[in-house]
Amino acid sequence: MAEISILGAGGFTGKELLSLLSHQSEHQVIHITSDKLAGKTLSEVFPEIPFPKNLIFHKHEDPIPKGSLIVLAVPNEVSIEAAPKFLDAGHKVIDLSGVYRLHNQETLEKHYKIKHTKFSYVDKAVFGIPEIFREKLKGADFVSNPGCFSTSVILPVYLLNEFRKNIKPRIVADSKSGVSGAGGRTEDAGFSYTGVYENFRAYKVLSHQHEPEIQEYIYANSGLPEPEVIFTPHLLPVYRGILSTIVLELGSEPNKDPLDVLKDSSKNEPFIRIYKTPEEIELKKVQHTNFLDISLKQRGSTLVVISALDNLVKGAAGQALQNINLMTGTEETLGLLP
Repeated sequence: MAEISILGAGGFTGKELLSLLSHQSEHQVIHITSDKLAGKTLSEVFPEIPFPKNLIFHKHEDPIPKGSLIVLAVPNEVSIEAAPKFLDAGHKVIDLSGVYRLHNQETLEKHYKIKHTKFSYVDKAVFGIPEIFREKLKGADFVSNPGCFSTSVILPVYLLNEFRKNIKPRIVADSKSGVSGAGGRTEDAGFSYTGVYENFRAYKVLSHQHEPEIQEYIYANSGLPEPEVIFTPHLLPVYRGILSTIVLELGSEPNKDPLDVLKDSSKNEPFIRIYKTPEEIELKKVQHTNFLDISLKQRGSTLVVISALDNLVKGAAGQALQNINLMTGTEETLGLLP
């Protein structure tokens, strides 16, 4: 059980986490912040969230309840200073920004366009994909929640298990996202309704901050060197969901069905669903769920892997709740299964 403080609870991810937490009784939200909404009650701002109606939004700088688990759903520059402050004060912290994910400071500062003044704390963070780092997450004090695009690419390749040793060192990933996962938090007109309606485009080509994240973690726990990753995100005219196409070239034609490998390596994972054909992978099947759906097609030594998830759930708030459960010794699926 945890008492939870959510900083940035008025944003997309903060709201999603509040909604998920309202469907369970083990954890209790006791403090929420938003500088823009300070003084308003939860029921005034989000009347569709059933509890607790009289919880009031505070400013970010207001005192945090002692001992609460803190979720940071705030901008990168805020997390840089806030995460160490709360950790040093004895709080458990989950950071939903990207500033504690990468272990190369130069790469991090280049892709996030920010000076990282607390970089030593990166080594204190556990990268929060439960399917890969479950044992480290149990009882962890500091979790860096993964990016939504990154989760959709890293996990399918990780679940290929022994096939990773046979993959040529260039991985091409093409991902399509709804606006809530692609920058809808900003005032950029390109991410507004009028900017996406009847439109489709790539963005941040060869410069997206999730590309080095995918590169660092895609071969996690394998001992293999980092591959080259070519990652291209696209913006869909929908609100939520990510569908990724990952092209892998093998050094030789596999002697085992890669789909069987996926099924076997994910058989005990409650939020991984493997489908027989890539054409069965659709956004509508994962929206408002914590599932990651995967399938693939093989032709000779080429594998095309398709995955889909909800960027606000498995790509953010749902994965954060998985991590809260693991950090506090609670059943991992609490509040996340239909």
